[in-house]
Amino acid sequence: MILIKALFSAVALLLMGVGHAQAQLDPLPLPTTCSGVSRMRYTYTLGSGWSVVKVAGNLRQPRTIVWDPLGNMLVSESGKGISVHTFGADGCLNSSSTLIALGQLNHGLAITPDGKTLYASTERMAYQWAYDAATRKVSGQKIVVNGMVSGIHSTRNLLVVPQKPNMVLLQTGSTSNLDQQALNMGSGRALIKIFDMDKVPANGYNYNSGGEVMAYGLRNEIGFIADPNGMVWGVENSGDDLRRTVNGQSRDIHKDNPAEKLNYFGDPLTTRNAWYGYPTCFAVWDKAAFTDNAALKTGNHFVMAPNNTFKDADCDKTATPPRLTFQAHSAPIWNAFDANATNMYVTFHGSWDRQPPTGFKVVQIPFTKKSDGSYDPVAAADSTQGYTDIFSATNPGSCTANGLTMSNCFRLTAASWDPRGRGLFVGSDNSAEGEIYLLSKK
Repeated sequence: MILIKALFSAVALLLMGVGHAQAQLDPLPLPTTCSGVSRMRYTYTLGSGWSVVKVAGNLRQPRTIVWDPLGNMLVSESGKGISVHTFGADGCLNSSSTLIALGQLNHGLAITPDGKTLYASTERMAYQWAYDAATRKVSGQKIVVNGMVSGIHSTRNLLVVPQKPNMVLLQTGSTSNLDQQALNMGSGRALIKIFDMDKVPANGYNYNSGGEVMAYGLRNEIGFIADPNGMVWGVENSGDDLRRTVNGQSRDIHKDNPAEKLNYFGDPLTTRNAWYGYPTCFAVWDKAAFTDNAALKTGNHFVMAPNNTFKDADCDKTATPPRLTFQAHSAPIWNAFDANATNMYVTFHGSWDRQPPTGFKVVQIPFTKKSDGSYDPVAAADSTQGYTDIFSATNPGSCTANGLTMSNCFRLTAASWDPRGRGLFVGSDNSAEGEIYLLSKK
């Protein structure tokens, strides 16, 4: 039965037009346990109809998972480099090796659709390698972008534009919680730029002066992916410790505001200089906190100190609103679509700036394909219930968040749909043990 299910998934991928090489991958069974892999390190709760198996442990803070055309799994391990993993006939890993040993790499990892070029990033620069999926080797290391700023957000996500693979998106976060210089696109902060890798200067692009700005005003757009049409969707970590000041009276609103964001960027080849609000406009999660402006709804933008010069409503005139929002301080890290984009999945790293804590889960966002062929979440933009939990810490409110990776719960990061159609691969970068899980629908 398991083999039939896997074979059906492979055929379905072919019919849906997934790249030829990956559509021809041999089907693999869904394992219930993997020999030599330790038990799940942390307790968890599964949503109805889901199962989970731990496929890898003892990794160094896995952050991102991508796949080569032969179905090998490439993993960005923060502080170590890039590892590559193959699968055996039992559906479990049967080999793991270091592909790139470079301790400065910490998150970003992308591969071209033909599997021949690999990109990865450190806080300050992005690299390119030639990659051979058959030998699982790289060559020709090259710096393609440098000069990115340092700050509280050190990860730099990458995305190869599917419809034009020489174009690559590269992101930076803000350098502080409220980084006022991010209002200036030339600062190279809190934005996503697009670079033509066919025209890389001899010493690489300078991030601030090279490339083009696709979108800015993004406090930390740590994860973004393309839907089947090549349109880009991202998840944003919003501000901490915010207060609302009205008529000179300041009030703490940080427990349930601002919301984290699901942003729609559209076509990366045509979207330019779009502003998404930061550090001026933030999204509402709990509208009850805004007693001075009853018109605000979940997902609307607000300002921290409305005045005669700039009010909440002015954000609507200038800043692109989120398409959907998540509970404040959930810390979304990665997003991924399933094979036909009927759902998006988002990993929540978990909060430190909220009591009780929240996050520490994977959520599912139902999507629909509209009459014009575009993809969109089913829920309205002002919904607080546009997503459901499918994999969660047993009691997120009791999870600790000591630093970025230490916790008594998993710290969920990577999210990537299996090219063989078995389910969602998810990483945890808890410093006690880096793990990878496979979540599957029963």
